[in-house]
Amino acid sequence: MIMDLISFGWEKKIKEEGPLAQRMRPEKLEQFSGQQQILGPGKPLRKMIEEDKLFSLLFYGPPGTGKTSLARIISVQSKALFIQLNAVAAGVKDVRQVIDEARENWSLHNQRTILFIDEIHRFNKGQQDVLLAAVEQGTVIFIGATTENPFFYLNGPLLSRVRLFLFEPLKQAEIIALLQHALNDQERGLGSLTLTVEAEALQLFADRANGDARAALNALETAVLLGQQKEGPVLIKAETAAEAISSRLLSYDRQGDNHYDMASAFIKSIRGSDPDAALYWMARMLKGGEDPLFIARRLMISAAEDIGNANPQALTVAVAAAQAVKLIGLPEGRIPLAQAVVYLAGSPKSNSSYLAINAALELVEKEENHPVPTHIKDSSYNGAKKMGYGSGYLYPHNYPGHYVRQDYLPPALANKKLYRPANLGAEEKIRRYLEVINPQRYGAAETNSHGHKDD
Repeated sequence: MIMDLISFGWEKKIKEEGPLAQRMRPEKLEQFSGQQQILGPGKPLRKMIEEDKLFSLLFYGPPGTGKTSLARIISVQSKALFIQLNAVAAGVKDVRQVIDEARENWSLHNQRTILFIDEIHRFNKGQQDVLLAAVEQGTVIFIGATTENPFFYLNGPLLSRVRLFLFEPLKQAEIIALLQHALNDQERGLGSLTLTVEAEALQLFADRANGDARAALNALETAVLLGQQKEGPVLIKAETAAEAISSRLLSYDRQGDNHYDMASAFIKSIRGSDPDAALYWMARMLKGGEDPLFIARRLMISAAEDIGNANPQALTVAVAAAQAVKLIGLPEGRIPLAQAVVYLAGSPKSNSSYLAINAALELVEKEENHPVPTHIKDSSYNGAKKMGYGSGYLYPHNYPGHYVRQDYLPPALANKKLYRPANLGAEEKIRRYLEVINPQRYGAAETNSHGHKDD
């Protein structure tokens, strides 16, 4: 009884004096903003909630997009018992206790249990396994929320037992509507105050919140506090809004999937010869706190993989940029990085070397280990010549053009072609040279005009 009174009083305090974003959480579907792609009229998730016919669900999306709020709406609209745990504080013991009580309530009282676990990605694989049988049997209706890619953090068996719904950042118009609602709501919001918020200020909140409703509401509350420090009616202009939310919120986690998504976009922009896009994605990573040496390493890989001998200087530029960043750090290190990005994006492209080494590795995997032909074995040590090592080897520099025809591959692989030079940039010269000196292997062969790599 005492704990119930404490909980009641605590919840009442949150509604009356808690942060604005907490007070303004929607209490029913009609108040929920955004996510029309999954909650619009007739959508499966909306029908599940309205008809109280829920399956185990997983909500995945950026912060401030309504994952926890939607779970709480479900708790109000469903006849099932709703239990909330946070993966940061809860453990296996807590989950097992909920499952045991859910089994009892279902069998004795015909009442289902919804178990909502926020930040489910913080559960390790062993902790997640505790849920498997209960979810599969329906002992609990599991709802999980995560800001991290579930395919990276959740084990396959649990993923196969839930329905995944993607939450998207809120649109600016949706955030402005939320802010207006908070300004007008006299019970939970700011409607009881005498204040005016200019349209430009609302637009700035929505713009810099970057799709995060919680951040926008927190900024509005901060701006009101700043405005109340002055005498007279509270007027929030764009200048006050800018002070309350000084810079745009960036969604970036060096360990999360947006780290990999942006790195992928960065490299694909270079590969696609778009320096503007490549610079944009690099700026996003740098602003998000990415290690500049990670970016430098990606540049070196791209220089070898995507440009290669179409412009051999690209690798030199990338390595030099990496060395420069290591020596001077940020913020100045952004300049050599940008120089390298523009150079690589503006270079002709060839992935011939990348494809060639992959083909060579595949050949080594498939073929038996052929011995080194005798004529190209090492003959520099005592006794080598007695065994015939090096016998018959033709030293190319003793011949016109510093070339003489001889076999270097094992006889079983004679004329095996792994390298297909592109007809671009400096690599075209390599192709022409090989066609002249070895027409049997390179003369009639196709050039590499495109690769087959997606990432």
